[in-house]
Amino acid sequence: MTQKTIHIPRINDDRTDFASLFTLWSQANGYFEDVRFDFSRCRFLRPNAVAFLGGLARLIESRLGKVAFDWESLHDERVMTIMRQNGFASAFGYVSVPWNGTSIPYREDREFHPNQVADYLSDDWLGKGWVNSHVSERLKNSIVERVLELYVNAFEHSESQIGVFSCGQYFPQLNQLHLSLVDFGMGIPANVRGYLKKIRPDLPAEKLKAGDCLKWAFQQMHTTKPGPTGRGLGLDLLKSFIRVNKGAMQVFSNEGFAEITADSEVYDSFSPTFEGTVFHIRLRCDENYYRLAGEPLAT
Repeated sequence: MTQKTIHIPRINDDRTDFASLFTLWSQANGYFEDVRFDFSRCRFLRPNAVAFLGGLARLIESRLGKVAFDWESLHDERVMTIMRQNGFASAFGYVSVPWNGTSIPYREDREFHPNQVADYLSDDWLGKGWVNSHVSERLKNSIVERVLELYVNAFEHSESQIGVFSCGQYFPQLNQLHLSLVDFGMGIPANVRGYLKKIRPDLPAEKLKAGDCLKWAFQQMHTTKPGPTGRGLGLDLLKSFIRVNKGAMQVFSNEGFAEITADSEVYDSFSPTFEGTVFHIRLRCDENYYRLAGEPLAT
């Protein structure tokens, strides 16, 4: 079996950068393929790329391929430091011990253990002092609960066979806190279309645009698993929190895209397509913005 070499470019978190990630996925989306990831063209990686590459590597392995990250090809010291610090390098063959810094650790959840994920969000993401200590414990717990819903949804609705992959970063110069979650399941639009087709046979659900499917998923109490165990997807609560606290969230799933900010909501089509879902969250590290819906700003 021949080994395929895939070059990792410089990846930020603009829409074009997510397109680059999905192009990498399309190059490694086969079965029984051995892949070597080459870093020689990489001069910058944000946490969305780290989480995505980790999940892509595990996807290749789940399809009986072998993965090698060519660490000798990584010549940018800043990228290498981040990859060592957040634990990604040690997870994929580089002899190194992660350490505390501005990185939120790279994480793989093959199975869902809510208490462990809650601790990760509370301690590693929000608990290092980047979000000011004036933020109440109640508000901190509320943030964790809303983001925890993304993990719940990935395990309950995406049917991902390899779990969920996470990574984050604090950017002091931007005063922003980022977190990315990736799964390689069926994707939100595919899930919504399948559900609506079951409950509304008269509705041509397969023709629904991906952006419209994402918009449906962000509405209160909408779920694709009704009945005794069904509940709302919870995306409306996270959306409300993001908007109230002047943050931003991007969602890429199948051929759909959503972006939530304080001032707008966008639901649209996106290319290239990706059979899975990416959530990328940006929070501002200023306690003056942080509050629950209906509460006044801190003074």
